[in-house]
Amino acid sequence: MITLYPKRLFKAPLDAQCITPDIFAEKPVSKIAELQIWEGNQKRTLDQLFKIEYNAKNQSEEMTIRILGDVRKARRIGAKMSTGKIIIDGDTGMHLGEEMQGGTIVVAGSAGSWTGCMMKKGIIQIKGDAGDYIGAAYRGSTRGMNGGEIVIQGNAGNEVGCFMRNGLIRIDGNVGQFVGIHMRNGTIIVQGNSEGRTGAQMSGGKIVVCGHTPSILPTFTVDSIKSKVKVNGEIVKGPFYKFVGDLAEDGNGKLFVSQIQNPHLKFYEKYLE
Repeated sequence: MITLYPKRLFKAPLDAQCITPDIFAEKPVSKIAELQIWEGNQKRTLDQLFKIEYNAKNQSEEMTIRILGDVRKARRIGAKMSTGKIIIDGDTGMHLGEEMQGGTIVVAGSAGSWTGCMMKKGIIQIKGDAGDYIGAAYRGSTRGMNGGEIVIQGNAGNEVGCFMRNGLIRIDGNVGQFVGIHMRNGTIIVQGNSEGRTGAQMSGGKIVVCGHTPSILPTFTVDSIKSKVKVNGEIVKGPFYKFVGDLAEDGNGKLFVSQIQNPHLKFYEKYLE
């Protein structure tokens, strides 16, 4: 295991895409120390920014990188990683695990926007909050998250799962607006509240909101009331209003919204009689 300790509190953004098990693997500490990393507009070596500690125990285990400290200014940690594990005992910055192809990332604190953007495989677990565009596509692209799993135990921002194509996003807290916008496939479950416009322009996939949402977009039609919903093989107890849409996109996406937490949506029931 390689442990990194920030030598100071970073004020300028770090382009930290070299911090991945794929790049660290089979390199001696001396070569890891020489890896280049941008701090703002200054090129540094990794050992100028971090104290590097190598633990020779359990060498047969998968490559693990542990970061002890605040790296909220560090971007692209775990970018394109395909194996191994990254553990961050603090907050981290934007683009965590972008285009991830395997392995596991665990963050004890919070993460910035674009976490897991365009990821294909792997697991990202955030024990705090996360920003906007979780599992989304880059601006100008329509290829969002296409596999893997993102679990956020706190809250998340806007446009979670934008252009999502496959995989699972689980938000244990609340979420902002436009969750699942342009969604093609996959599953998003929000245990808390949604600020609205859920599933806008979705053409497929499943969104489950267990808390409150202010309204349902008019381009969704009510289908039924379900006593439960299955998410990734697990049963989530309802009851839930089931909506289908976005009809403006000829979509067949499924939106499940808690009946108990949303009494203001009761008027939809007359369309089911």
